[in-house]
Amino acid sequence: MQGVFPTENAPRSIEELVELLRTDSKVKVAGIDVDGVLRGKFMSKEKFLSAAASNGFGFCSVIFGWDIHDQIYSRELLISNKSNGYRDVIASIDLSTYRRIPWEGNVPFFLVSFFDPDTKEPLCACPRNTLRKAIKKAEVKGWDCFAGVEYEYFQFNETPNTLAEKKFMNLQPLTSGMHGYSLLRTQLNNDYFQDLFDEALKFGIPIEGHHTETGPGVYETALAYTYASRMADNASLFKYLAKSVGMKRGVVPSFMAKPWGNLPGCSGHIHVSMRDESGKNIFGVSDTELTNGGRARAKYNDLSYVSQECEWFLGGVLDGVTDVMPMLVPTINGYKRLVGGEAYWAPNAVTYGYDSRAASIRIIAPPSVPPAATRLEVRITGADMNAYFALSAIFLLGLRGIEKQLEPGPPLSHFCPEDRENGKIRMLSTSLEGATQEMMKPGSIAREEAVFGNDFVEHYGGTREHEVKLWNEAVTNWEVERYLELA
Repeated sequence: MQGVFPTENAPRSIEELVELLRTDSKVKVAGIDVDGVLRGKFMSKEKFLSAAASNGFGFCSVIFGWDIHDQIYSRELLISNKSNGYRDVIASIDLSTYRRIPWEGNVPFFLVSFFDPDTKEPLCACPRNTLRKAIKKAEVKGWDCFAGVEYEYFQFNETPNTLAEKKFMNLQPLTSGMHGYSLLRTQLNNDYFQDLFDEALKFGIPIEGHHTETGPGVYETALAYTYASRMADNASLFKYLAKSVGMKRGVVPSFMAKPWGNLPGCSGHIHVSMRDESGKNIFGVSDTELTNGGRARAKYNDLSYVSQECEWFLGGVLDGVTDVMPMLVPTINGYKRLVGGEAYWAPNAVTYGYDSRAASIRIIAPPSVPPAATRLEVRITGADMNAYFALSAIFLLGLRGIEKQLEPGPPLSHFCPEDRENGKIRMLSTSLEGATQEMMKPGSIAREEAVFGNDFVEHYGGTREHEVKLWNEAVTNWEVERYLELA
């Protein structure tokens, strides 16, 4: 089993690390907070090597005690609070994540995971730890988790300063018009467009596809399929890369899920599968089943070319998805993307279907791909997701489905529009408030220790309640324009 997939030239020992950093004077390190934001710093080489040779180094726990804008949470939460003085947690350096940052003079870079200073146990809300929990569950069965992430994101001809000066209004898209898969539109900003691909490759983030998507200044970038742990790292670091490259080119890329009300939102589709110790995709049918027209005991045609394990995995995701929505769609704005539903290529119900982009989960299997490429595409997530939490949710629910042998029920093709109104199809939450209430209710699947557990749900749920509180207290431009004069 190889749950951790090291980057190229990652050191395997302290001795190799010392040699690797022989000509360097400093190292950059970063961990990930619950909003998916990289929180890090430079360290002297000497201090870094000392920390790498021990249990790690102290890192202020306040990154788990404040929000995306460094505002302390509305109520005291588990990890970092006034009662414990916002004490340090332990940041453990993951040597397998080594890479160099090409746009920062090739400075060496490593990711860290966070641990409790007293128990030395993984912090429940550390995104890298939650994914590791899912990966370990798969490893017990002899399986490796694999994933791919596709980002859609807007580009603005702005800088952080002009965003503030304009109060985030009347922003200038990098290009105008709706031009999906355009070879022409990229020529207007060719250096920036190509830098995203080329710098990503240098940064250890291979890209499978990179093109314009429909919408003013929208790109789509598909990250190369790999081990789930590596994919989550790559997905998080690609946002850092895009924003860094953008700063150098006078461009602000945005992974906000729905910047414009009248345009499609920005998806963050996730592809998943698992492989056994021989490298065989356990979601795929056997050669015999492929030759014979599919799996004999498949209840629906949409499931004919996926394995029994894949069917149960799918059943697990569908069974628990409404209880883990904040891990898939973590922001207030993310639900605006889902509200539009099919009109804007976003799912809003608990559905699946073979090669269906109208469903929440799209089955990709023969005959459109070989059995080795069989996978599930989760289309609920937006570009604003925290990839670690999203992948954790998918794999934890899927593995639960396999353990409980959960059936997915009929596919989308068996329903009609009226089934949404009469409750035959379960709908996804339409707000972060509703999604958080579902997650935090007693008996929520998210609360099961084999899934996320109570500690995680209480802490992360508190952070989402904080987001909701700030939103409920805000007065928006829409409200002022609608009511100020006529109310």
